[in-house]
Amino acid sequence: MIGVKIIFERITLLRIYYIYSCSPLNMENFKENRKELDEELERFITLLNQLLPHYHFLLKKTDLNKEELNKLGEIEHYLIGVNSKIMEIKGKLEQDLFGQSLDTYYKLKTSAYEGDPHSKLKLEKMRDTFADALNSGDLINYN
Repeated sequence: MIGVKIIFERITLLRIYYIYSCSPLNMENFKENRKELDEELERFITLLNQLLPHYHFLLKKTDLNKEELNKLGEIEHYLIGVNSKIMEIKGKLEQDLFGQSLDTYYKLKTSAYEGDPHSKLKLEKMRDTFADALNSGDLINYN
């Protein structure tokens, strides 16, 4: 049960950390935070990989005692919650990566064509950032 609590705390931290590190106010710290976020994700995967074999063992066991049955139920309930949180994070990432970025880009482009000098600067910066990400392999070009 301790491993389950640790994983739950890590998921919560990852969610908070994702929101914090990706907010516009903290983008200047992205490179610094990226390593820490990667380490947290690796730690989460390691803990999950420790929990899953135990869960599978209990799941396959035919004659569970009351304690094992309770443990199996707790782990299963927790894993359903973890799956839900992972799907939530995945949905948020997909929405943010493809929806919000494009929406912001086209709003800036419209404002820039209307003559807003601040939008022109932001648009140029955004184009440079996208180009850098594309060239470095951080962004995948499917075309």
